[in-house]
Amino acid sequence: MKVTWYGHSAFRIDIEGASILIDPFLTGNPAFHGKVAEVSEGVTHIVLTHGHGDHLGDTLAIAEATGAKVVTNFDLCMWLAAKGLKNFDPMNTGGTTDQGAFTVTLVNALHSSATIDEGGVSHALGNPNGVIIKAPGEKTLYHMGDTDIFGDMGLIDELYGPKIAMVPIGDRFTMGARTAALACKRFFDFETIFPCHYGSFPIVDQSADAFIAALGADGGRVNVLEVGGSASV
Repeated sequence: MKVTWYGHSAFRIDIEGASILIDPFLTGNPAFHGKVAEVSEGVTHIVLTHGHGDHLGDTLAIAEATGAKVVTNFDLCMWLAAKGLKNFDPMNTGGTTDQGAFTVTLVNALHSSATIDEGGVSHALGNPNGVIIKAPGEKTLYHMGDTDIFGDMGLIDELYGPKIAMVPIGDRFTMGARTAALACKRFFDFETIFPCHYGSFPIVDQSADAFIAALGADGGRVNVLEVGGSASV
């Protein structure tokens, strides 16, 4: 499995038979300076944790250009379909869908999920989620989405046993360093942790240093990617 980070919470996951973008916030992402067409080349799926603009990002444009299937909660799928999305697979919290080369399970996250349109009208876009991705021969991956710590993270570990994690650490809108470290240590046995949701907007934390320090002896499990950087896990 190849994992590439594009800043904020945007990742690309390349496995045998599929290339997946998670929360492809590229245009307008202060940390991203690449080209959307290059990032999305060959993408087969887009998986969304929730409907905020800094996660929904370029979903519609990428899906139209590539034909990639969008996988997310039902409410967000229907909202995107009304805006022209053609290829999508709706689901909801606790459910699992088979995408051929991998499966997607949506789990809980403590956050919000809505958007305000040009007329100032707010649209509820379902519940926020974390995402579990399982593929044959690969370690189970967990993108937490935007979330605070919550006790049922222990059940997520019991049910799915993720070994690779994308963990939001930037504070203000998600867990900060200390809380994110506690979540990782108390509830999971991650082998590789990719910190995210930091270093983009000025009002979130700008480095992963405090997170690594708070993990203590587990700090060596953190892989701090450069924006646009990749790792094989």
